[in-house]
Amino acid sequence: MMCLQDSTGIKTMSGPRPVVLSGPSGAGKSTLMKRLMKDHEGVFGFSVSHTTRNPRPGEENGKDYHFTTREAMQEGIQRGDFIENAEFSGNLYGTSKAAIEDVQAKNLICILDVDIQGVKRIKETDLNPIYISIQAPSMDILEKRLRDRQTESEESLQKRLEAARIDMELSKEPGVFDMVIINDDLERAYEELKEILNDEIQKVQENKS
Repeated sequence: MMCLQDSTGIKTMSGPRPVVLSGPSGAGKSTLMKRLMKDHEGVFGFSVSHTTRNPRPGEENGKDYHFTTREAMQEGIQRGDFIENAEFSGNLYGTSKAAIEDVQAKNLICILDVDIQGVKRIKETDLNPIYISIQAPSMDILEKRLRDRQTESEESLQKRLEAARIDMELSKEPGVFDMVIINDDLERAYEELKEILNDEIQKVQENKS
C-alpha cells in the first residue's frame, strides 16, 4: 500500500476514502454510525476524538473519546497534532492526525465525527473524505429528542439547540456536504447512508478477499 505525506502532515494511504459524519446532537448520527460499524465488521474504523470534558457514565477512554487535560490538548493543538478542533460549553474537542493514520494503516474506512466548523477546517486539508450531514426533520423534533434524554441542564440544552440551528442552516450551503440525510425514519436514513458509502465498502471487502 502506498503511503504519502500530504500538506496537513497526515500520511495518506492509497486505500478507501475517509468519511466525515456531521450533524447536531440528537439527529441520530451516533446511532447510524454504530449500526454501520456493527453491520460491516472489519470495514470501518472510528477516528477517536480527544476531549477535555469529563467522561459520562459508561464511556471508555480510548474507545469513546481520548479524555485529556486542557493543558495537554492545547499543547497538541499548538504543535499541529490536530486536523481540526473546536470548543463547546467550555470543553475542547478535536481529531488528531495520529487517530486518522491509525485507522488508515489498517486499510479501513476512517469515520470522523466532527461538527460543522470541523468540516470547514478539514476542507482546507488534502484529506479528501466523503462529507455527510445527518439532520433531524425539524428543530421541534430535535428538541424533543434531546429533552427525552434527560441528561443535561436547561442551559446546556439551549446551547445545543442554538448550535443545532446554526448547523442546520450551514448544512444547506451548496458544496459543503456530498449528501444531507434527513433522519425522519431510521431505516430509510440507514439505507441512504449505506448507498453513498457502497463503493468504498466494496473496495475494502475486495482487498480482504
